[in-house]
Amino acid sequence: MYSILIVEDDLTIARTISEHLSQWGYDATYVTEFRNVAEQVQRAEPHLVLLDIALPFYNGFHWCGEIRKFSKAPIVFISSASDNMNIVMAMNMGGDDFIAKPFDLHVLTAKVGALLRRTYSFQGQVHVLERGGVVLNLGDATLAYRGRKIELTKNDFRIVQLLMENAGRVVSRDEMMQRLWESDQFIDDNTLTVNITRLRKKLAELGLEQWIITKKGLGYLVE
Repeated sequence: MYSILIVEDDLTIARTISEHLSQWGYDATYVTEFRNVAEQVQRAEPHLVLLDIALPFYNGFHWCGEIRKFSKAPIVFISSASDNMNIVMAMNMGGDDFIAKPFDLHVLTAKVGALLRRTYSFQGQVHVLERGGVVLNLGDATLAYRGRKIELTKNDFRIVQLLMENAGRVVSRDEMMQRLWESDQFIDDNTLTVNITRLRKKLAELGLEQWIITKKGLGYLVE
């Protein structure tokens, strides 16, 4: 299980992030005493640190520099001070990503998952897929967008997963049918059309009417 340490001055926000990440299978804790953040990071040895800029005593830039003296764990800045100067400073001090407040918790989770995946390359630890703010939870087959979430059937889930894994590329109907039914034989082509139509109705509930694009004669695409 990945461990995440949250360094956020507003403990209500820190608690909310921690509870949300815990629901997605992460071991998430947060700092409550800010005199020596680096010492707490060193003691906790987290896989990833979520770090605010505005902190008591010393700011996040200072602590990022101190953490980098002993740890290569990814550091993601979370801050409402999201002007270009602060973003550049965060990256120069050793940060790996910057997420501006206010943010969607599902998008935050997706970014955390992607960064952990790139950093540690553990197999079987992929929790979510994210594209343009749309977040697919691989653990419970739900799809979230802008704070709203829907449950997917087995075929819905397979279609969305295939399209998101191949985002930017047209997925042919044959490829999709093989993924859904593990064979392109004895399956009525109209069955796929019916599944896509039902899925699009669910996506419309999230405001994603045009999310799946039909490429006539070729297949389907998520950009």
